[in-house]
Amino acid sequence: MRGIDFSSWQGVLSTLAGLVLITLLGVGIRLLVMQTLQQRRERENRQINERLRTLMAAYKTLGGSFTGELGVDPSHRRDLRQREDAEGIAEPRSDRARRIRDAVEAALSDILLLGTDEQVRLAARAANELAQGRPVHTHELVVSLRDFVREALDLAPIPADLQIPPQGPTRPGASGGGKGRNDGDAKGGRAGGGGSGGGGVGAGMGGVGLGAGAALGAGHASASEETDAR
Repeated sequence: MRGIDFSSWQGVLSTLAGLVLITLLGVGIRLLVMQTLQQRRERENRQINERLRTLMAAYKTLGGSFTGELGVDPSHRRDLRQREDAEGIAEPRSDRARRIRDAVEAALSDILLLGTDEQVRLAARAANELAQGRPVHTHELVVSLRDFVREALDLAPIPADLQIPPQGPTRPGASGGGKGRNDGDAKGGRAGGGGSGGGGVGAGMGGVGLGAGAALGAGHASASEETDAR
């Protein structure tokens, strides 16, 4: 209270100016701290959202199938070709297994980057098995991803008495090669039809030209006969 002086107008003004300055400094510091905390919170939220988005995509890739072959075949195209030659298979097999393997490898890479300690260990084990050429099953990793995502989204855990069948990698859709060939054939047919139509129009124009030439020749012949008759 010693710094507050109301004995004169000069003292009152200086006191008010000091109070305003202190208030502005306090408000400025508070705004700066709040903005810093808000930016940090937004950055953390973005990181969490990006991590969740990546792990959810990996979960869909690794656990999108409940039926059929749930393992991942690590064979490359070269190995498949050698196997086909050894078995005497004339027609090439579908590349679905290769596309599944590529998608699983990309998902494992994302999990190694953003997964928890348990998920990183499971992904590393699966990657090592793929590198050694052994088939891989991803159900254990899928369960870990599912539990983590549900916990991060504040969802209740799946009941223990609920039986969920083993999950495997998502099977890609049919290749668009057949569709492209069909579209190409259809376009070729339309182009051929257009060419045939153009040929028909050209033939028609040729017929019209011949008819006009014949009529003109007949007119000249009639005029010559009339002249000779005169």
